Amino acid sequence: MTSNPYNTDLDRNPANHQPLTPLTFLERAAAVFPDHTAIIHGKLRRNYATFYARSRQLASALTQRGIGRGDTVAAMLPNTPAMLECHYGVPMCGGVLHSINTRLDAAIIAFQLDHAMSKIIIVDAEFMPLMQEALALAEVSPLVIQVDDPEYEGAKAAFDGGGYESFLADGDPAFAWLMPADEWDAISINYTSGTTGDPKGVVSHHRGAYLLAQGNAITTSMRKHAVYLWTLPMFHCNGWCFPWTLSAIIGTHVCLRQVRAEPIWNALADDNVTHLCGAPIVMSLLIAAPVDARRTLDHTVQFFTAAAPPPEKLLADMKTAGFDVTHLYGLTETYGPAVVNDWHESWSSLPNDEQARLKSRQGVRYLPLEGLDVLDPETLHAVPRDGVTMGEVMFRGNVVMKGYFRNPVATKKAFEGGWFHSGDLGVVHPDGYIQLKDRSKDIIISGGENISSIEIEEVLYSYPSIEIAAVVAMPHEKWGETPCAFIEATLGQEIDTDALRVWCRDRLAAYKVPGRFVVTSVPRTSTGKIQKFVLRERAKNLVEQT
Repeated sequence: MTSNPYNTDLDRNPANHQPLTPLTFLERAAAVFPDHTAIIHGKLRRNYATFYARSRQLASALTQRGIGRGDTVAAMLPNTPAMLECHYGVPMCGGVLHSINTRLDAAIIAFQLDHAMSKIIIVDAEFMPLMQEALALAEVSPLVIQVDDPEYEGAKAAFDGGGYESFLADGDPAFAWLMPADEWDAISINYTSGTTGDPKGVVSHHRGAYLLAQGNAITTSMRKHAVYLWTLPMFHCNGWCFPWTLSAIIGTHVCLRQVRAEPIWNALADDNVTHLCGAPIVMSLLIAAPVDARRTLDHTVQFFTAAAPPPEKLLADMKTAGFDVTHLYGLTETYGPAVVNDWHESWSSLPNDEQARLKSRQGVRYLPLEGLDVLDPETLHAVPRDGVTMGEVMFRGNVVMKGYFRNPVATKKAFEGGWFHSGDLGVVHPDGYIQLKDRSKDIIISGGENISSIEIEEVLYSYPSIEIAAVVAMPHEKWGETPCAFIEATLGQEIDTDALRVWCRDRLAAYKVPGRFVVTSVPRTSTGKIQKFVLRERAKNLVEQT
């Protein structure tokens, strides 16, 4: 084989090759715009020079406590400045950030701490009792540092360890932080929900975080100095990499401890918020807010949502209120969103119901994602682009995880055939846009027919009085399984299940109409995802009780 002449005597060296890392975004922002407001939190205003200095102090203090390359530092924090500092300070000393979901129970937290081999934990005072309960169950004995957030209105938890501010004070604000030895080095570990067994630790690398952070800015058309409101939890896929994106565009983070309607509306209007992310339930919260809590916006706010497609009425209400909603899709294993419903201008002139249908599709790949397709999981052949034939959504590229930490069997299975297998089932439309139809485990097989729970949920969401809908398989003596619909009514509304059954019969094939409708509170995770594994158990119990 002839060697490539363009490689002769042209080698990589420090002058022409550096590992990619999003940490350089903050360094540049502080150098070029030191006085620009980086963080707003209640009355606090913190500029980029201070943000960078404090992140370096954190890295320095962690180094003094023995944290080095590949060591895990856990953070159990709400959307506060300390959480933003952790996203920089921990990897700046070579550490790996483990962001813990604040709504997990003590046993799951203990499992994660042990599995990630956490050496230091930075925890908000509000969650200290839960963390102490978890540590009593865990095998590791990490150093615990408490953050006392001035915006926390509750009583401070009694704690004998060190405080975050005093810990930071021991660090050097001019600390010469570490570039990753290799851009393949881990920057964070995030755990899956563990609904089918122990949670799996998804390992992300510096290269992927760098690329997706920039991809966010390009995909969402974030202008320089955009203002981003933190309603999406930063513990969820590292806030979809937006903690790093905002430094790249020298934007402003507006932090919120809790997702409540009034402070969100106030931030949107008073801080001139331009962008936010959240599940459809955040939209419902905004629209359902009392009139005296809502604010009139003098600018359009970009709202990026994932999870189930929002109902048509909710999309219309959001548009009237001043929001432009874009649907994203991704997984923890893809650093958050890696697929976007890129909107065509010509679609804006279509009827509202047609626009809603188009908005419900997940879309096309992000710029930094090299491969996205819907494949037959057995043959790995692409399904026809007919919008009907289902296959498994698969990813390939630089914004796919390194793998599952200390779980080679699951890693090998996830990457079979050179693709990341998402477990999501979908179709590809003739224009190349993908649309999810179900999780592979959520497909309902009734009398040999495959039924998509998402198709039924779309019909339920079109019913005027339904706020939340979730469809799961319910055991059936004759058909094996039949759909069971759990529905939550819009505030102040009632649902007539007989009328709802007629509604479904008019819009679905007979075998797809739910055999049972249950009006109840639908269980959701802290990130707004419906807990279908809980509902499957409820459906099974309903059959056993009859």
